Amino acid sequence: MENLPHDWLALATLVFVLGLKHGLDADHLVAIDGLTRFNSRVKPRLARWCGVLFSLGHGAVVVSVALAVGLAAERWMVPGWLEDVGTWISIAFLAALGLLNLAAVLGTPADRVVEPVGIRGRVFARLTRTSHPVAIAFVGTLFAISFDTLSQAALFAITANQFGGWGHALALGLLFMLGMTLADGANGLWIAALLRSADARALVASRVLGLVIAGLSLAVAAFALAQRYSAPLAAWAEGRELAFGAGVFVVVAAAFVLGRTLARRPAMSVRARAS
Repeated sequence: MENLPHDWLALATLVFVLGLKHGLDADHLVAIDGLTRFNSRVKPRLARWCGVLFSLGHGAVVVSVALAVGLAAERWMVPGWLEDVGTWISIAFLAALGLLNLAAVLGTPADRVVEPVGIRGRVFARLTRTSHPVAIAFVGTLFAISFDTLSQAALFAITANQFGGWGHALALGLLFMLGMTLADGANGLWIAALLRSADARALVASRVLGLVIAGLSLAVAAFALAQRYSAPLAAWAEGRELAFGAGVFVVVAAAFVLGRTLARRPAMSVRARAS
């Protein structure tokens, strides 16, 4: 993100798309999946809102960091090593998430739903067994305390300072949060709908989503690694952050649609045989 746009509208659009993309992070999917599954049994009406509540707690940290960095930007500069460390951490996490989710798809029996796998999701697995709205938001807050989330918020907040200070940094934090909430909210609604649907639909859709998460994680990690060692590729990618972020969101959204479409076929076949 060292080459963020210098036009306000372009920067705001990019940050919103990055929020959408961040909401599709594997750890978000894992946490929302666990929260929704638990509440579908104890509080079905709350289950569909788990994604939104999780995102609000997560976004509160992002907005707070953006505001704090915006206020301090005149007296503090981002260390030069921050982005390099963040890049390597992201590559390692994405590669691990891709391999873990691929193993989950291949290792899950055909009669069971594939559950997405995340790094933080495993650490905080017990926290997803809660049915209180505030506690669900707090889980989102805990997931936001990570190097990639905090460094990303700090970088775009400092970039916003050139447009007028902390007010613009706060606006970008809210835009990031809005994009993330839309993605996380849609994910929570989709999982809740799957849990209410026929088993065959959930089996197919979960495998489609699992393969897409694994493939995207490995592809993004490989592309980021290639950029580190290929100057022509890095030059070509410069300024295309918005297109990449939008592309990731479109691919995952298409996976949701594809999963639901393919999942209808087994259910329709069963009804056809029954009639």
